[in-house]
Amino acid sequence: MPPGRGCSACLSEWAAGFGSGGARLPPKVEESLRHALLDTLACGLFGQRLQWSRIVREWAMEGGAVAPGQAARLWGEAKGHLRPSDAAFVNGVAAHAFELDDYHPAKIHPGAVVVPAALAIAEPYSATGDDLLAAVACGYEIMIRTSQALGPSAARLRGWHLTGVTGPLGAAAAAGVLMGLDAEHIGWALGLAGTQSAGVFAFTTDGAMSKRFHAGAAARAGVMAAELAARGFTGPGQIYEAEDGGLLSAFADSPDPQALTEGLGARWALLGTAFKPYSCCGSLHPHVDAALALRARAVPAPGERFRIGLAKVVEVQCGFDYEPGSVLSAQMNARFCVATALAHGQVLPEQFGLEALRDPRTLALYRRIEQVHDPALDELYPAHFCGWVERTGGQGVERVFFEDPSGAASNAGRHQAIRGKSTRLLAGLGRSGAEELVETVLAVPDRSPAQLLDALVEATDSGLSRSG
Repeated sequence: MPPGRGCSACLSEWAAGFGSGGARLPPKVEESLRHALLDTLACGLFGQRLQWSRIVREWAMEGGAVAPGQAARLWGEAKGHLRPSDAAFVNGVAAHAFELDDYHPAKIHPGAVVVPAALAIAEPYSATGDDLLAAVACGYEIMIRTSQALGPSAARLRGWHLTGVTGPLGAAAAAGVLMGLDAEHIGWALGLAGTQSAGVFAFTTDGAMSKRFHAGAAARAGVMAAELAARGFTGPGQIYEAEDGGLLSAFADSPDPQALTEGLGARWALLGTAFKPYSCCGSLHPHVDAALALRARAVPAPGERFRIGLAKVVEVQCGFDYEPGSVLSAQMNARFCVATALAHGQVLPEQFGLEALRDPRTLALYRRIEQVHDPALDELYPAHFCGWVERTGGQGVERVFFEDPSGAASNAGRHQAIRGKSTRLLAGLGRSGAEELVETVLAVPDRSPAQLLDALVEATDSGLSRSG
């Protein structure tokens, strides 16, 4: 960070460079973002059918449609024209609707926030595909670096859901870039976004829908912040570093401001983003991987016992006692997700239907699982989403440990896996239709966002079910 320049100003000036066309993405970053866009859109189209997504859509539509020239579209809908902030809200909830969207080890879900915000602004501002990717890159990077600066584990242990806390800033950056705001106005947008930072983990007590809400609310907050800043509504120019009420001091006891700007534009934190092959909390993916590996060796036998090792943060977050009822409670529960993997050999959306939440095989295995806090994992987490599962039975003790889950950025085959996952989520189109939409999204640099949104409508009209 240059002497005399605060981190807020540095981030604003960096983001403004994207809006002026001065930023070019490295090929590796572009490739990663094309697949992140695909993953998020597939998750959003799948998530639209769920109850909480429909409630949010109904609420937004009651506000009245907006003329297409000034509006943004709901994904896959020809007539769903809303104010950009409301469209970002609805699409963000849908993208985060079923624990399938991407995540970063900084303990955030950037895709479900940044992509809806960027697409909500891209069409009314006649952006190109390259413009869209640049804005998404900026939004991901600022959102991720914000969480890293706050100290993800410490902030999470204070009860914060960091997607809701950091998401408004990522969304505001992406929207501001597409709107062509200068550094001063992007600084105001970040300030207005940061003062809306919120989101707490109380949903684990009863499986409430509020977790899904956080991603959409963050996207909406960021778009609104950028639109207000463009009109001259000022936000605090030192949203990060202000001694009284800056984000760093408000959310963290020991913040790391250097994480915001160190290597900015040269070292891309977004390249650490992981995708989800399983429909559950990302912190549990290494445990699911381990359970599936054990099951591949031998299906659980009567009398066998299991233990799972958790980092302290994961124990607090996912170690609660499971009671059948809410889908979210199941998706966030460590023992239930491991039991599901052991019982069924997969942890996909169908394992979280209402009947599956009370499945006798799963619950029987759940009761045979002990969870323990392993301090050695605290040294790795969250830089590495790590964990182990141990089986004790006739063959003695078997333990499988994963330092990183199968969806981690270190997996060389993850882009191909994202294609396969997206094709499955879009199965309502038929195989050829799903594969065609996958290729259309991946070719985004050659298409405008408007053409991309048209393709979502055409795909939906051709067979993607909304009635699930």
